[in-house]
Amino acid sequence: MADGNTVPEDDREAELEGGRMPLLDHLIELRNRLIWSFGAIIVAWAACYYFSAAIYRFLAHPLAEIYAGEPGRKMIFTALTEAFFTYLKVSFWAAICISFPIIASQIWKFVAPGLYKQERRAFLPYLCATPVLFAMGASLAYFVVIPTAFRFFLSFENPGTDGSLPIISEPKVNEYLSLVMTLLFAFGVAFQLPVLLTLMARAGLITSAGLISKWRYAVVGMFAVAAVLTPPDIISQTCLAVPLIVLYGVSIISCRWVEKARAKREAEEEAELAAGGKPAAGE
Repeated sequence: MADGNTVPEDDREAELEGGRMPLLDHLIELRNRLIWSFGAIIVAWAACYYFSAAIYRFLAHPLAEIYAGEPGRKMIFTALTEAFFTYLKVSFWAAICISFPIIASQIWKFVAPGLYKQERRAFLPYLCATPVLFAMGASLAYFVVIPTAFRFFLSFENPGTDGSLPIISEPKVNEYLSLVMTLLFAFGVAFQLPVLLTLMARAGLITSAGLISKWRYAVVGMFAVAAVLTPPDIISQTCLAVPLIVLYGVSIISCRWVEKARAKREAEEEAELAAGGKPAAGE
């Protein structure tokens, strides 16, 4: 007669056994997931290149808004191939953004069979939260940080009075779009902080108490990260650092929820083990 406290472990092992496969099958599965992911990127890349002019207008819109009402403003390219390769780069960037749900689903399909059912239910919300947080960070960069930073940089233009040479901004297409895409990507990745810290809390690597005790260092670190990711002006740095500090606070709350859920689960398991270990009546 099986001991009562071994039944849950046997169920967990049986659950994992259903997702196990030989090494060769793992490699075949990985190949299939990579084929689907790269195929999605290639198809999205081709589609995005067809609409590359519209994507360019979208990315150039913040600067166009600042230049509105100023005739003669333009962006330039200095190499014959620069505009073409810039359109390719912009199309690839947009293709990665569009195909990310497919890539994430392929990663999930590859990893999920190796997880317990409870772990799959626990990780799925984080997978869904990742694109939402990325979109929030990219939106903050597009609508707030980029226009603010560009107005700051353009304030250094000089009309050249009193015999001095004028300083006029004529941005290069490649450099401008690279800066915009870098900012959008950096803000999107930075907004993954709650997901990262909560997953670390689930793994037992950090605690909410530890995050609270280190909040001063975290604030300094976030301003340092913002200084690296943003243009060298205090306004854009603050626009990234302040949301990161808020997200750090959200991460502490999320970590507390994880700890409470873990404590409750462990208490239920202990109670179940204690009940299963009691001798049955009449023995």
